[in-house]
Amino acid sequence: MRGVYSILLFFIFVCCIRAKKMRWCTVSDPEQRKCAELAKALVSVLPQAAVAAFARLSCIRASSTTDCIDRIRGNRADIVTLDAGELYSAVKQFGLVPIAKEIYSDGGCLLSVAVVRNSSLDIRSLQGHRSCHSGVRWTAGWSLPLGFLLSRNYLSWSKEQPLSQDVSTFFSASCVPGASAMAPSLCALCQGQKSYIRQKNYHCETSHSEPFYNSHGALRCLRSGTGDVAFVDHLVLASIEDSEIDDFRLLCTDGTQAPLSHYRSCNLGRGPGGGTVTRSNFRKVARKFLATTQTMFGKQGRERQRFQLFNSSTFGENNLLFKDVTDKLAVLPDGIDIIQVLGLDYVTLLKGLGHEGSSLEDSVVRWCCISSAEQKKCEQWALSIKSDPLVCVSAVSMRDCIKKIKRDEVDAVSLDATHSFIAGKCGLAPVVTEYYGGKCVPAEGSTHLETDGKMNRTKNTLLPSVVGVAVAKRSSRNVFLGKLGGRRSCHSHMFSPAGWLLPYRHTLSLEHNSSSPCDPNHVYSQVFWKGCLPGSQGNLCKVCMGGNEEASTKRCADNHNERYYGNMGALRCLVGDPSGKSYGDVAFLEQHNLQANILSLSSTGWANGWTPSDFELLCGDGRRVPLSEWERCNLGVIPPNTIMTRPVLTARVYDFLMKSQETLAVNTEFKLFESQQYGESDLLFKDATQCLVHTSHMDYRSILGEEFYTQAETVFNCTHSDILEFCNQDVCSIF
Repeated sequence: MRGVYSILLFFIFVCCIRAKKMRWCTVSDPEQRKCAELAKALVSVLPQAAVAAFARLSCIRASSTTDCIDRIRGNRADIVTLDAGELYSAVKQFGLVPIAKEIYSDGGCLLSVAVVRNSSLDIRSLQGHRSCHSGVRWTAGWSLPLGFLLSRNYLSWSKEQPLSQDVSTFFSASCVPGASAMAPSLCALCQGQKSYIRQKNYHCETSHSEPFYNSHGALRCLRSGTGDVAFVDHLVLASIEDSEIDDFRLLCTDGTQAPLSHYRSCNLGRGPGGGTVTRSNFRKVARKFLATTQTMFGKQGRERQRFQLFNSSTFGENNLLFKDVTDKLAVLPDGIDIIQVLGLDYVTLLKGLGHEGSSLEDSVVRWCCISSAEQKKCEQWALSIKSDPLVCVSAVSMRDCIKKIKRDEVDAVSLDATHSFIAGKCGLAPVVTEYYGGKCVPAEGSTHLETDGKMNRTKNTLLPSVVGVAVAKRSSRNVFLGKLGGRRSCHSHMFSPAGWLLPYRHTLSLEHNSSSPCDPNHVYSQVFWKGCLPGSQGNLCKVCMGGNEEASTKRCADNHNERYYGNMGALRCLVGDPSGKSYGDVAFLEQHNLQANILSLSSTGWANGWTPSDFELLCGDGRRVPLSEWERCNLGVIPPNTIMTRPVLTARVYDFLMKSQETLAVNTEFKLFESQQYGESDLLFKDATQCLVHTSHMDYRSILGEEFYTQAETVFNCTHSDILEFCNQDVCSIF
């Protein structure tokens, strides 16, 4: 049986490889020895007729992984395994192609952890200390930790020079293997042999001949007392002996320390593991070679007693050819995009860190606009400020804005609480939060709110909120909560807190007991005869009107171009269009600007003669009360809007907003938090906003509050959402 198996492997391999030479690039003597043993193993387990083909596996000794990339490009080597950060550069800058990805026992991704021995250190006070990194541009040792430090503004980067220059002044001394060409000072702590002969120079190279190379080396740097903190992947923690575990601690993002075993909750982010690359014209041969080699020598390989592909213990070094903790190789299909290999979040992070060089986009802030009215206001904003350039980018909905931010097509947007929940799940980070207090002054017992553009911090998690309300015309005497079955409804928009998330929690109709009580869409479609829920479909779009003139759009669009969109739109829906035809019986919207919107109905040319006394609130107990009693008759509390961006951009977007807020405070022609002159309400920001509060040091869950967060999570666990499906494709699996 074994003979038949070997012959089958031989014919598969020879058919695909056609006796072409396979040259593996190695970066140290131990790796060279392991590669040579692999070549011998291939010869020994195959029939004699196959020896000629497999004996042609040769091992090309290079000085570093960078040297390997050069050799593969120049057809002087064929294949090498790289960290994900190096793999990205190899693909985007040097035209190589990914052919396989390492999969570990707990998933295909790495967690970046900061390890220390000093109990007084925390993640917020690393400036001026000595750092050890696995490698420059490496996932766990460079990209993820620097992305985190930038997102919290602990590390400043002006972008007037490469990031490596600012990193070299942030730490007092470092060892970042591979950084010698970028910033020689980042190599000060490295201990590899120095030589003017390139092949003999191992100082600060991405080679096992540099003692502080890769995560094992960075840990060695820390253990020896050379550095104060080591940025490594979580996989290396398993190599620390039980007798040493108590000597090390992890730095957590909240400023605390934790034992090494807490790496799942105490880390600086997650990113993809390593992968293998080759030249484009060699990819088919290389893929077949890897597949066949893994079949024989992988964890489940038939010939693993002869050679273990993912074990380096007998060669005196760790992670040779592949990481030793690799469970298997996922051989990648032809034509796969780098984003599918590394994930959208990680690719966007690398772009933000300058892995593709600087561009015009680095000097501007791109704001997301979801209607022609928002576009007009945004363009006026851009003309009215004297800070960094502002570019206004069009999108079709808040969900589209979240996608565009993740794709690096736009930088920031203000999101309502439900969309902030979605954005947080999608890996975006808060920058500032809208403040709806009477005045922009510190609340009693709290620290400062932002009022002057300076970077003050607040621990006040009880930011002023708004409430959702159900409104009916006073003349519609038979409309009550609990008796809305068969009525026509007006909702601000899909996924809005007041128009979508809150109403379903109340008894809307005693006659309709929904079989899916946690899916608002199903509840509303069962209760109401028809309605307008912009972004929805079916009967819940039949009352909608669409846009007209320059804002012309299809009916039920999820943006201000739909005339029944948002708080103003839901009110218009309730009173009906100017012809008096298309209207609803009840409107679900936010209270904060309701009376102002009622008074603006006539000034915007929509409908004349309406006053606040013509409307009443519907209460949960069946009562109807005047609009002034909203504090005791509402659908629930809604956290404030939050401006969100990619984590690496939080400091830059924050700085832009503070400069903008300061400039516009004395501008009498343009008001950032007013929208009525554009014929709408709540454009770009809520009109109730008094100022913007710094919240990038908080996570989105804290801003939303536990009650709202739990409620949103419950709903989305049983409600289909394209945007969350889009985001979940990019989340690494760490079991």
